[in-house]
Amino acid sequence: MAQRQTLAGLGLILALMASPVWGEAPSATRPAEAPPPKIPTLSLAKDSGIGTMKLSPDGTLIALRSTTKDSTSIAVLDAATKDVLHRLALPQRNNLEWFRWAGNGKLLFSLSTPTVYFGEEARLSRLFFYDLASKAMPFIGRPDMGLEGDDVLFVDPAGEYLLLAMQRTIYDYPSVWRFALTEKPIKGVKEVQRPTQGIWEWFADDAGIVRMGMAFAGGKVRVMYRAKPDDPLREIAKITEDNADDKVWDVLRITSGSDEGLVLKPDDNGRIAVRKFNYATRQVGEVIYAAPGWDVDEALTDKDGKLLAAFYTDDRDRAVWFEPKLKSLYARLEKAIPDQHVWIVSRAEDDSRMLVWAGNEANPGQTFMFDAAKRSLDSFSAELPDLDRSLTASPKPIRYTARDGTAINGYLTLPRGRSAKKLPLIVMPHGGPYGVRDKLEFDSTVQLLANRGYAVIQPNYRGSGGYGESFAELGAGQIGRAMQDDLDDAMDWAVKEGIADPARVCMVGASYGGYAALWAAIRNPERYRCAVSFAGVTDWKKQLKYDANFFTRKGAKSWRTRIQGEDANFDLDLVSPVAQIARLTRPVLVTHGEDDSNVPFKQFLLLRDAATKAGKPIETLTFAGEGHGFADDANEARYLDAIEAFLAKHNPAD
Repeated sequence: MAQRQTLAGLGLILALMASPVWGEAPSATRPAEAPPPKIPTLSLAKDSGIGTMKLSPDGTLIALRSTTKDSTSIAVLDAATKDVLHRLALPQRNNLEWFRWAGNGKLLFSLSTPTVYFGEEARLSRLFFYDLASKAMPFIGRPDMGLEGDDVLFVDPAGEYLLLAMQRTIYDYPSVWRFALTEKPIKGVKEVQRPTQGIWEWFADDAGIVRMGMAFAGGKVRVMYRAKPDDPLREIAKITEDNADDKVWDVLRITSGSDEGLVLKPDDNGRIAVRKFNYATRQVGEVIYAAPGWDVDEALTDKDGKLLAAFYTDDRDRAVWFEPKLKSLYARLEKAIPDQHVWIVSRAEDDSRMLVWAGNEANPGQTFMFDAAKRSLDSFSAELPDLDRSLTASPKPIRYTARDGTAINGYLTLPRGRSAKKLPLIVMPHGGPYGVRDKLEFDSTVQLLANRGYAVIQPNYRGSGGYGESFAELGAGQIGRAMQDDLDDAMDWAVKEGIADPARVCMVGASYGGYAALWAAIRNPERYRCAVSFAGVTDWKKQLKYDANFFTRKGAKSWRTRIQGEDANFDLDLVSPVAQIARLTRPVLVTHGEDDSNVPFKQFLLLRDAATKAGKPIETLTFAGEGHGFADDANEARYLDAIEAFLAKHNPAD
């Protein structure tokens, strides 16, 4: 039976903390205790199988991602009864990139799959929609279009049509097409914006009119704009790519019938803020909202263009609601669920229903359905339902100074029941690397390591997102160099504080963090006893060549410059594990999903073959059917088991 609580008066009459799903959050002030029992690895991996959830605009239906060992599907549920009304089984070896509602009766979704493009590995994305009434699921696009097939510029609120930017063939610049959302979209297709020399990015206003394009050539970005639907495009600006003051900013909204809109652009303090913007004159207007000391990550507007909410991250994701009723409701939810972080996941257009998540860094969380008419919360799903929350540890914010004086923020998790002195340490860098960051949120790998007796430090090294433009730029061209120094300096801080034993340090990471772990073992064997990598980059030259398939020409060049730095002569082999494998003297565990389309499996094979050729033994573990993460709970548990066994052998906690 669903757990139900009611909303009354000024707060929720809740008994949520008494639920076994919640448990007691570990307290930093609790008395000395014995180490907790071991958390079974499967309980850190066995999820509910429910992923992203989205309410239909009228709030009557829920679309959600459903994952099992063998398949991924999109399920559509009755919001009132939770009955499954539709289930869209997705083809194997395809990744569900995203989905969204188009009106109340249709779902758009993007699938991607690995492919070969001019002899190189690449990723192909395609767009589909599902009609709930007819159960038709047609493809939206052209058979011979380019690699990227899911660049949706606008969706009609009623679900009648959409605008899709795509290349007619791989040899063309993108044009914009209007597809009717019918059983045969190709019959209702109309090209509303022809390809224009150099333009790789198109933007539409809030009425679905193509208003702006950006052309990239010769180190310049040309901004093309039209004020009215029938006006020709005219060049309004030519921006130098390497001029920091002339950056192209994130478009939040172009208001129909006007040159005005909103962008995300740095304020006078260098933090990304929501600002007014005139697209015709490119004049930046007043700051509508700035988060003191932090970058704004995203913002929502209502149908009239008024700012509805803004989102930023300090140590946690934060939401600032401006609409009075939503602001009041959010405050009451936060007050009613103490010691938990509350987040509105999805809303009906009239706010009659909402999906609300609550959890924290020691609790993977639970999702509720809020019903405004009933003033109630119903339990909908719990993440990691088999996990005993009373056994988890609580990460805490830290701050240290890197060797060049740069202030670095991060998080430290200490094992419970052990003195915080001379502990074995795991340095665990996040992926990305750029524009991404760690924060106070639940992480199964962190919890496993802390439960097994390790201190875990998660540095937000230079280049991480959320700390302002200047901090992000400090990471440009510093992969394997100053960014790696920041990780070493995190270790030094923990040693200086007396927390870590300098003779018992390893690095564990995934994606970019996996690269950093491998590079740590190669570059600094005097520091690190071992390293574990999942889905790590091993050859930067080949990874950049692969990444170029998913960028515009300008984007690919900018990405290469960010990775390589301004010195075009810098040889990325100098910081690539494949090229430097002969220097390896420490044990490493290298793991990878065979269907990874972010860091392709070939990166694993390159390192394995290079290690064999160099006579360097490495431990390996691969996962058939897995991508840049885990869909199968058993595979994730195998990964956690492998980490535990590897560390017990090469860096035991006891």
